[in-house]
Amino acid sequence: MIHWKDIKVSTENNGFIHEGKSLFNKQFEEVLKFHSPGLAPVKDVSGWYHIGVKGNALYDNRYERTFGYYFNRASVIKGDSSFHIDEKGKRMYDENYNWTGNFQENLCSVRNSKNEYFHIDLRGKKVYKETYRYAGDFKDGIACVRLQDGFYKHISINGNFINDIEFLDLGVFHKNYATAKDENGWFHINKQGKELYAQRYQLIEPFYNGFAVVDTFQHTKEIINEKGKIIVTL
Repeated sequence: MIHWKDIKVSTENNGFIHEGKSLFNKQFEEVLKFHSPGLAPVKDVSGWYHIGVKGNALYDNRYERTFGYYFNRASVIKGDSSFHIDEKGKRMYDENYNWTGNFQENLCSVRNSKNEYFHIDLRGKKVYKETYRYAGDFKDGIACVRLQDGFYKHISINGNFINDIEFLDLGVFHKNYATAKDENGWFHINKQGKELYAQRYQLIEPFYNGFAVVDTFQHTKEIINEKGKIIVTL
């Protein structure tokens, strides 16, 4: 039996290939790649739905859009509503949202009809009482949120702030450090919200094995280490 990890999307994004050969004897209008446990979103004249590794539809329903399965749940769009379905196509909860993300670490960011963001659990229940102007995916138990006043902070899986410092913009933590922005520019912080160095930059990347690419306000690129020392000027 073909393993789903060995199935590739065709160059035209309208079919699937295994070992150089077309699968399922069918050409779709559009497809997305297979995700665990071996299901893929596809679109034909009937609409969007999911198929298994044999190319068969998992259910009879059709949607305006379907996305990949994460934690055995897939985000779908029906009319103006978005929600999640299980591997048999059954709705996971009754609520309708204006947008639903993908589950990460058992939690998922959603946007309601008031354009408020928050996170739900695997049962579709709101995790905390607060709502935000934006809420990103959780990574290693921490997510970025934009407060109603426009500032950004990091929250834990319980919805608690991990520190008391607000920023103009934030990135997720990667190997214990996150990108952050204040009125002077971008820099890197630790989980206490403390800067790693005093310099500020026009644009920065997360640290990659101890080093990060940064764009200066003088329109040059540099590589810095975790103490902010310039290692290479590109």
